[in-house]
Amino acid sequence: MDTLRFGRRQWLASALSLAGVGAGSAWAQPRPIKLRLLLAGAEPTFHLLPLRIADRRGFFAAEGLDVELRDAGGPAKAHQALADGSADVVAGAFESTLTAQAKSGFLTAFVLLGRAPQVALGVSVRALPAYKSAADLKGRKIGVSSFGSASDMVARLALAREGVPAQQVGFVELGGYVAAVAALRSGQVDAISHMETAISMLEQKGELRIVADTRALKGTQELFGGPMPAACLYATAAYLQKNAQTAQALANAVVRALKWLQTAGPSDIIKVSPESYFLGDRGLYLASFNKVRETIALDGLIPEEGARTALRTVAALDPAFKLAEVNLARSFTNDFAKLAKKRFGA
Repeated sequence: MDTLRFGRRQWLASALSLAGVGAGSAWAQPRPIKLRLLLAGAEPTFHLLPLRIADRRGFFAAEGLDVELRDAGGPAKAHQALADGSADVVAGAFESTLTAQAKSGFLTAFVLLGRAPQVALGVSVRALPAYKSAADLKGRKIGVSSFGSASDMVARLALAREGVPAQQVGFVELGGYVAAVAALRSGQVDAISHMETAISMLEQKGELRIVADTRALKGTQELFGGPMPAACLYATAAYLQKNAQTAQALANAVVRALKWLQTAGPSDIIKVSPESYFLGDRGLYLASFNKVRETIALDGLIPEEGARTALRTVAALDPAFKLAEVNLARSFTNDFAKLAKKRFGA
């Protein structure tokens, strides 16, 4: 597939900036380049951990970057920030590049953070003790983090796989982990589709029965019918064309963080994770991390087959999505991640 290619001048600049620079050396810059990176997903989430690692271990600084990480308040606001120039790059779901393109806005993913949504759908053991199939969820309420999110997508796809129309189920926006756990325990919802650490917390207490699980690659393959790229870094095609050197520096730092994660031990994970991620329970945090560890990207590369899986999924869940109008080749490029992978041996 012909992914997005960048002009010779931009690539020459990137190549020159990397010439003679070792994996541990700083990229020579007179002053750090400021980069505004929005987080389309709410923290804490393991999808965003590589960014926190790159920040805390000085990988951004080593590439000559001064990266501002801030919450976008959702994908829609993140995309608006890219459009009006108040943000440079977004960390969000890969399928956002497809839905944006369908609305005549080209966004290009250039570093993969997660190889699976890291979401699990579970039913309340108390509300549905005799659960047998998705048909038992008809007329019930499913809690999701937000409408249009990965948790929403996983729930709807799990229902569709068993022939249950989403219209026969009530969906409730719950927000973050604390609210999700409280909603299930109080009976506000009969099932939840959410991320860690909420799922492991309820599992450990015997309060939740998992019926669809994308916290592992096997479960993701079973639900989506193929590899499903999840969180990634994306920007407008225009930004990547004009700022290829900066985008390469960002890719370098993040791929370096991904490589570091491959061999990090429990104490290493605790040291680099913000205290707010633990939610008062470090043991639960580490258990949750181990549940999703294999789904964290290894080298930042976006698989072509995964992009096709995402496209099929979006089209299947949204009848209004104009599949024929989407140019998959424009939704991602591996050019930056490939250079970073080569440099750091990821």
